[in-house]
Amino acid sequence: MQDNANARLNMVNSQLLTNKLTDDRITQALLAVPRENFVPKALRGVAYLDEDIALGDGRYLMEPMVFARMVQAAEIAPSDVVLDVACAGGYSTAVLAQLAGTVVGLEVDEAAVAAAEVQLAALNVDNAAVVVGELKEGCAEQGPYDVIFVNGAVAQVPDAFAGQLAEGGRIVVVERQGSVSRAMLYSNRDGLLSHRELFDVMIPVLPGFQMAEEFQF
Repeated sequence: MQDNANARLNMVNSQLLTNKLTDDRITQALLAVPRENFVPKALRGVAYLDEDIALGDGRYLMEPMVFARMVQAAEIAPSDVVLDVACAGGYSTAVLAQLAGTVVGLEVDEAAVAAAEVQLAALNVDNAAVVVGELKEGCAEQGPYDVIFVNGAVAQVPDAFAGQLAEGGRIVVVERQGSVSRAMLYSNRDGLLSHRELFDVMIPVLPGFQMAEEFQF
């Protein structure tokens, strides 16, 4: 039987600290949350591998290195309010809750939301909740947000996200256009959204966030 605590430590030491993870708060958050609890039982043995894990319905648990670097880029403060888009079973929500003041997980499927809530309760995470809603619409009623974190690639950041950012708020997302895919950081300053490229990365595109195909005549 795999020693999950040791696997978690090896993940941090071998995959993350060697790949530009420098924020000790994030390291401690990743060590505190049992990644294996958020994947199907049949996949628990591979929960700590350096690859995306398919969860079904177009959802993936991002590989640890990509997830950690995106979280680090968000520069989450202990008082921040975070929207966690496409949170699936709640792993990202649980990790973000170790860093932020409040986290709102967003999913379209009621069963996924219920499962995530069970896992969060089991870990005594009391500063996060998961709600049902259309991903592209965000969750305006719980905003504005200091950080919007997107668990998957998109062709374009929805306009609704920018409208739900607080002053100084950030969006961390992977944008994919054809064969080009990059992690991006968007920042809201005086109502204007600026962006910065973070690093090249290829992760699966979220369903409904693909670029519309052009008609051929």
